[in-house]
Amino acid sequence: MAKKNGKSVYLAALLLFLGGVGYLLFSGLSENSVYFLNVSEALAMPAEKLHSVRLFGTVKAEGIEDVPNGPGVSFLIEDKDNTSLEMRITYRGAVPDTFKPGVEVIVEGGLDTSGKNFTAKTLMTKCPSKYQKENRQE
Repeated sequence: MAKKNGKSVYLAALLLFLGGVGYLLFSGLSENSVYFLNVSEALAMPAEKLHSVRLFGTVKAEGIEDVPNGPGVSFLIEDKDNTSLEMRITYRGAVPDTFKPGVEVIVEGGLDTSGKNFTAKTLMTKCPSKYQKENRQE
């Protein structure tokens, strides 16, 4: 009879452990998952689905402005394949040194309450071509 109670305690502990691990996996994956889209895909999606996404595009030469009250930048990104498609991005924070017109960027954030302006939490630029292997002198 004592062995039966011992097995049930181990079974209950195993079920609790597996349930805890499953909950941690589910909450961690759902919290950190974001869509990775180019500009054309983002414009085709409904606005309510663009609350947490990563956008990839090229900085347009026109429309780059400093944001008031602190560091940051407001700019337009265009689709890599269809340059007529563009989206306004507002980023508050330290702007990378490599940020300039024509550079490819990845921004992470979402649409603001108006649904017209993308507010970025993160701004990353693609490394310049001088760092690629074929352009280095040996």
